[in-house]
Formats: sequence, C-alpha cells, structure tokens
Amino acid sequence: MSEARTVIINVSARHVHLSPAHVEALFGPGYQLTVKKELMQPGQFAAEETVAVIGPKGSFPKVRVLGPARGASQVEISATDARTLGIPAVVRLSGNIAGTPGVILEGPKGRVELTEGVIVAARHIHMTPADAAKYGVTDRQVVRVKTNGGRPLTFDDVIVRVRDDMALEMHIDTDEANAAGIKDGDIGEILL
Repeated sequence: MSEARTVIINVSARHVHLSPAHVEALFGPGYQLTVKKELMQPGQFAAEETVAVIGPKGSFPKVRVLGPARGASQVEISATDARTLGIPAVVRLSGNIAGTPGVILEGPKGRVELTEGVIVAARHIHMTPADAAKYGVTDRQVVRVKTNGGRPLTFDDVIVRVRDDMALEMHIDTDEANAAGIKDGDIGEILL
C-alpha cells in the first residue's frame, strides 16, 4: 500500500452521545461523565457510564456513553443493531439527526425518550486541514478507501471531515468491520 494517503481505521461500536440535560436525567442532577478511556479524537473519551437502549422489538442493556456531553443526544448503531431494536437503519453523518428514529434510553436514575437521534454513522475520515492539504482532499469530499484487513475490500462513499481539532482516523461500524475482517488500528489507503 502506498504511504502517501494512508489512514488508521478504527471500529466504532454502538454508543451514545448525551446532551447535558440527558446526562442529568439518566444519572442524576449535577452528574458529570467520568473518563474510562481517552479516544483518538482530541478531547473525546469513552465514559465509565453505560445506558440501556430500548427499541420497539429489542434492547441493548449496557451501551457505552461517549463524552463530553454534546448539544443533542444521539445513538450510533449498526444496521444489524437497528434490526434488533426494530427501527429503520438510517445512514447519516454524526449530528444530522433530523427525521431519524428514536428510542428509549434508561440509566440508573431515569429514562429519556428520544423522538429522533438514532443513526447508522456514515463511514468517514477525520482529518486536520494540514492532512487534507497533504492528501489533496477537502471537507465533505467523498472518497474511496482500500483496506488491508483479513478480507480486503474497497469502501465507497467515505466522507472526509476536516477540522482543526481532529486526528487522522477513519471510522466504520461493526458490520463493516466484520465484513472486511478489520480490527482497530488496521491501515487503509485513500483513493481519489
């Protein structure tokens, strides 16, 4: 694989992002998320806290919360998870939750009913403006990524996300990782 446009691929398992109000509704007044593990993206972390995600047909009892708290709550799952929950699998970029399905979240101190916010995250690459200039890509550009996992394949429709506060990393969901035999830290090559 050429080193010119390589990217680390990490698997984004099902997880929940919570608004400050929902952190308090699920864990108690004044509650603050606690860091379990720092993630590759600067300032982001897997929290010690988990919640139950409950859909019309099924549920997942201990889904990891990622921090810090965000402006709106969002649940990121795979298409297989959506079938288990009994909701449509809607592929979107993180943050684009308008018109998406909702679920119930249950924590140790309460429940929250989301009327929207459940997505299958579109596969994407985080990078800084310097990375984008080096690789010859722009924010929101759609590229392909050739993988070298246990079952090599090329992912189409990978969205580039460029911001100063990002680290160079590609995210795929567990269904995609399983299909390609990819594990965290495998390397892909961005194809233009």
